[in-house]
Amino acid sequence: MTARAVLAITTGEPAGVGPELAARIAADGHAARLVLIGDRALIAGRATAIGIDADWPEYRPDADDAVAILHVPLTRPAVAGELDTANARYVLDTLDIAIDGCQEGRFDAMVTAPLHKGVINEGCPGKFFSGHTEYLADHTNTRQVVMMLVGGGLRVALATTHLPLQEVSAALTADSLATTLAILHDDLRSKFGIDNPRILVAGLNPHAGESGHLGREEIDVIEPVLEKLRATGMQLTGPLPADTLFQPKYLQNADAVLAMYHDQGLPVLKFASFGNGVNLTLGLPIIRTSVDHGTALDLAGKGTADAGSLRAAVALAAELASHHAA
Repeated sequence: MTARAVLAITTGEPAGVGPELAARIAADGHAARLVLIGDRALIAGRATAIGIDADWPEYRPDADDAVAILHVPLTRPAVAGELDTANARYVLDTLDIAIDGCQEGRFDAMVTAPLHKGVINEGCPGKFFSGHTEYLADHTNTRQVVMMLVGGGLRVALATTHLPLQEVSAALTADSLATTLAILHDDLRSKFGIDNPRILVAGLNPHAGESGHLGREEIDVIEPVLEKLRATGMQLTGPLPADTLFQPKYLQNADAVLAMYHDQGLPVLKFASFGNGVNLTLGLPIIRTSVDHGTALDLAGKGTADAGSLRAAVALAAELASHHAA
């Protein structure tokens, strides 16, 4: 790593709030070096509209500019709030540049502004795009990744992510749960610098199954996996009823929580950190953080979008890069 962390910021959907939020964050001043990846005229235009001077130099790997722009040309000029499938490939190009730069050591981490999955799927026919996380996993040859949100003093990882509730139980297998816990444990050590992570594990069913009377997933899947991993030295507490584990008496003795499904863990975290949460992808060979919100097309170009989540994502990426380098 260079003298200070170099963070690649992909500016996301050009019709959304990503370009202006990236400009706002860049104008804040940071200990890390920020490289904004996107169309120069787009970034400068959105910056000017919100009163920011975006006279930042072109990115050069051997320079040490506090902020630089790595220019990627739009296919067609973007209009704030108006989606255009012609720019779908442009969005993927910015991601590819950031991923390659992280893998090749030019960037120490990447931070992603929101994109629009529908635009990419419509604009890149024959190439199904399900989201940042899956795209990053595919382009880094990573078999399994784990979604974790950070904010409000909490770290909440998910055993399953964007699934209909009726499919969660079948997706929660012993192998997948063991792999998820291993990734969470290893990244808490390598990325967060926590030597012996303490992880709280939620049950799937109400009251954690209540000894099998309200479901057997805890008995048949979760408990055996926890017992096996505890024998390797992991500090795992659970399965705990999800309606009571988010209490200070448990959280004060934990470094992270593993929830069994998306809406079991994230409502608590978003209540504690709304507007300042960070989405972190665990299991990748690179560091990637992201905002916890979407493209906000209705706010694009108006200068009213809250930059709190992107600001927190940049700060977390810099922190993780420092641990990774240590």
